Amino acid sequence: MSTFSVADIPDMTGKTVIVTGASSGIGLATAHALAGAGARVVFAVRNIEKGRAAATATTGVTEVRELDLASLDSVRAFAAGWDGRIDLLINNAGVGGPELARTADGFEMQFGTNHLGHFALTNLLLEHITGRVVTVASQAERLGRIDFDDLNWEHKPYRSSGAYAQSKLANLLFTAELQRRLSAAGSGVLATAAHPGFVATNIYNHAGRPPSGLSAIMIRLLAQDANMGALPTLYAAVADIPGSSFAGPRHFAHMRGAPMLIGRSATAQDADVARRLWAVSEQLTGVCFPLQPIPERV
Repeated sequence: MSTFSVADIPDMTGKTVIVTGASSGIGLATAHALAGAGARVVFAVRNIEKGRAAATATTGVTEVRELDLASLDSVRAFAAGWDGRIDLLINNAGVGGPELARTADGFEMQFGTNHLGHFALTNLLLEHITGRVVTVASQAERLGRIDFDDLNWEHKPYRSSGAYAQSKLANLLFTAELQRRLSAAGSGVLATAAHPGFVATNIYNHAGRPPSGLSAIMIRLLAQDANMGALPTLYAAVADIPGSSFAGPRHFAHMRGAPMLIGRSATAQDADVARRLWAVSEQLTGVCFPLQPIPERV
């Protein structure tokens, strides 16, 4: 489908969707679209007041719950407080930033939030999920490398762009290994990923300041808005596509336009790296995949 739009979202009445980071940007646009299609949308947000303001401005059935992906205690509390079916979990929240920062658990902030927080959340909620897990990644993954010797930037000089690329590569490896494990367990749940393209959102703001200079000019001239940026996520959530698919914009080197399925780096397709990252992520978070594989017939 080359012309996918919000109008192509099926009736979502009676379905429950969780969107992390739904108070602004792509997450808010995603929440707006799914609530408009009839879903009950849970805004899983760090800032409750900001989340309530966003939910109040959203037409449809909404709910706001506190979730700080930079704190495993917060992730566990969110999951422990959940009861009922989840038709869609959309792992949208993400952070960037030029300076080295750490999560409440001591992880490098981008890896800890973008990957480990969502890794723990997904596995803790998985027994409730009946439909799909959509994780927002990025083509920055092509520049990423999973440095198993120093995942949390404790020894090498910190590079924000390298940390971001590593976290986005981890998102795709997570999606691939999650799908492998779901299939092995006989689950009908699908794991997919999405790349929003070049979008004008507050992820480019640092220390509360908007971008300036050349960055500001590029965003003004080339970036698409959050509603367009949300389309790959929505496509990954509702389109008839296989598990482990990666959706992104069609045009301008997959940075603008309607969504389609796109490729990924060789590393993002490396099953051995995906399995190793999963094992390390379980060790770091203390959270394991909750389903058992179907025994092989002798």
